[in-house]
Amino acid sequence: MHRSLALIPIIISFITAAQPSEKMDFEKYNPPSTLVVPENKITRAKFPFIDVHNHQFSMPTMDLNGLIKEMDKLNMKVMVNLSGQSGNNIVQSVKNIKDNSPKRFIVFANVDFSRVGEEGWGEKASKQLEEDVKNGANGLKIYKSLGMSSKDVTGKRIPVDDPRLDPVWKKAGELKIPVLIHTADPKPFWDPMDDKNERWLELATHDRRKRSDTDPAPWQQLMDEQHRMFKKHPNTTFINAHFGWYPNNLGKLSELMEEIPNMYVEFGAVIAELGRQPKAAKKFFEKYQDRILFGKDSWVPEEYATYFRVLETEDEYFPYHKKYHAFWAMYGMGLPDAILKKIYYKNALRILPNIDKSQFPD
Repeated sequence: MHRSLALIPIIISFITAAQPSEKMDFEKYNPPSTLVVPENKITRAKFPFIDVHNHQFSMPTMDLNGLIKEMDKLNMKVMVNLSGQSGNNIVQSVKNIKDNSPKRFIVFANVDFSRVGEEGWGEKASKQLEEDVKNGANGLKIYKSLGMSSKDVTGKRIPVDDPRLDPVWKKAGELKIPVLIHTADPKPFWDPMDDKNERWLELATHDRRKRSDTDPAPWQQLMDEQHRMFKKHPNTTFINAHFGWYPNNLGKLSELMEEIPNMYVEFGAVIAELGRQPKAAKKFFEKYQDRILFGKDSWVPEEYATYFRVLETEDEYFPYHKKYHAFWAMYGMGLPDAILKKIYYKNALRILPNIDKSQFPD
């Protein structure tokens, strides 16, 4: 046999061994970084904090002791349950809190928009809100269904700035309670689902999140509706959830902060956007340090560590806890203590009524 022919099996074996044993796709490709840099993995906040964006739907009957133990591990002093609903649910939630842990929880009321269009709806809704506040509600939470899926009695979409809702926003201002409102979703949910869409993986794994200009309306239209409503009610304090879906455009958000002085923001579910632009984000936090609140949005205790790390450290190039949500690396802002205290609790204490301030250092 010719010598070169004898080498063929060896060459084939080498090529076969060099081939990947499994086809690799984007969903699975997630290599750990080989970068060696200082790490400060924080599992407990430096200062006690108030989470203004949480959901505990079973609060009227749940055992709060186990929840408090988990909160203590994080240094969370107060959890704001935005899912208080209304009427008897508020009454039962407040009773459960007072009987077991009066300092650790507050509850926001919700509004039922299903009968908008009926005669006197605005007056009835505002009276119900007033009753809920008398029964212990500390604020009003508006879900993204307003503007997205809520329809009036004729079956038409209810715009966020629908004038029929004005009595509710006005009443919140009179009662001196904040309105935490979630409008729409990230802009890429409305964009074509192609190789240029940064949220492609999230949409591929959560197909119900995909939107379009007709499902339910153009993204910018929803944003404009919200901002017009804020401006129309300057005596009401609004907390714009998720940085108003402008965490990836802090220049635009800064313009809105200047235009709408009664608007605060919280960063639930968007910390990854801030962590990939630490210099710009830090400047934003410095400028608007009195109008930013700590929010998380979902009760997954181990995920809070990412928030603490972005806010408190100057760590470099660390991962987010959900690849489908943010496949990029993040960096810490290293906020000074004075700003951290405002973000963690001081700003919330200023605009949320009836929180026991004795739990906080100053």
